[in-house]
Amino acid sequence: MKKILGLVLMFVSLQACGQQPKQTIATTATKTMDNLPKTEAEWKAKLTEDEYYILRQKGTERPYTGKFLMHNEKGMYTCRGCGAPLFSSESKFDSHCGWPSFDKELKAGVIKETVDNTLGMRRVEITCAKCGGHLGHVFDDGPTDTGLRYCVNSVSIGFEAAKK
Repeated sequence: MKKILGLVLMFVSLQACGQQPKQTIATTATKTMDNLPKTEAEWKAKLTEDEYYILRQKGTERPYTGKFLMHNEKGMYTCRGCGAPLFSSESKFDSHCGWPSFDKELKAGVIKETVDNTLGMRRVEITCAKCGGHLGHVFDDGPTDTGLRYCVNSVSIGFEAAKK
């Protein structure tokens, strides 16, 4: 009985080895994920000192100093760590808080939210769902229909202008 079971298992495993893998279409996102740093040393080599401090060590830039605070060009805001599209310029507004603010993510799932109890307060940290880079925090005091204010460090984002 053991011999028969062993032969059956061997036959099945040989069949599985001989099967052709399913064809998959490589997307830009997949290729980009393969190229992402895997260690903190690799991240440190890829990012500037400020980018590393904010994206990887969950730092914060000083208020009213970020290059995207008063930025009003039409286009897409992306993650500085991996290039993932995060916010549209259509969702940007001036919240007078000192950091660029948006009322919604580009599409559901591009931003990951995590409860943050540091500094003696309860906040919701936002990170890039693709690479885990720290972006800032989201608050439920936004003035638009969403009621949200994604408060984002300029250092953690890039910008791609809309094609004219």
